[in-house]
Amino acid sequence: MAAASISEATPDYAGRQIVVTGGTGALGCAIVDALLGRGATLYVPWRTKAEADRFPRRDHERVHLVEAELSDEDAVERLYAGVDALWASIHIAGGFAMAPIEETDRAAFMKQIDMNLLSCFLCSRGAVAAMRKHGQGGRIVNVTARPGIEPRRGGGMTAYATTKAAVAAFTQALAAEIVHENILVNAVAPGTLDTPANRTAMPKADPTKWAQPAEVAATILFLASPGNRVTSGAIVPVYGQS
Repeated sequence: MAAASISEATPDYAGRQIVVTGGTGALGCAIVDALLGRGATLYVPWRTKAEADRFPRRDHERVHLVEAELSDEDAVERLYAGVDALWASIHIAGGFAMAPIEETDRAAFMKQIDMNLLSCFLCSRGAVAAMRKHGQGGRIVNVTARPGIEPRRGGGMTAYATTKAAVAAFTQALAAEIVHENILVNAVAPGTLDTPANRTAMPKADPTKWAQPAEVAATILFLASPGNRVTSGAIVPVYGQS
């Protein structure tokens, strides 16, 4: 087998349609910019008008902003029904909450399930249906987190770590179920990302050891690309040096 050329190793998304949930956040914006630079057409769901208004690529001709609550089954079905020929679905949307177990009631736990696990499940389900309709295979990339695969690392994250661990398990189970359809499913597990919000929240930490959003985006771009032909069911750590 001949070695892959540089052009084959560089993800090319020209003409491909991709959903990016959480696309208005720091990591999401890095992925959106990288995909737009490679020719993709993007569908980016949003929940609040303020979120949509501050999105820097809202007026780009290949960006479609779609209002959708990702824990609502009907809303997610409408989102994916509006994509003509889905190639990839990248699921960044989620939420973080930290509290000791005695302060985490049922409502708080269920909110983490809805934000992190249910949204990922419904969007993956919608993506599989859209990809089957198109008949060309596709790629799904979920985002778990380091506490989801290393839950002993910190206290106060029982709900968050549990739901992110479930995302990792779901990713591997779904990958095994549909790999024969040329739909490859993987996940990345970030540690702390170097974002303005994290710098504000952890002023004494050393952000030079954190992963940059663009660096994590590069891993996601490969996993979601047609150049990825063999990797499915992987949970890829993207921790930086922390």
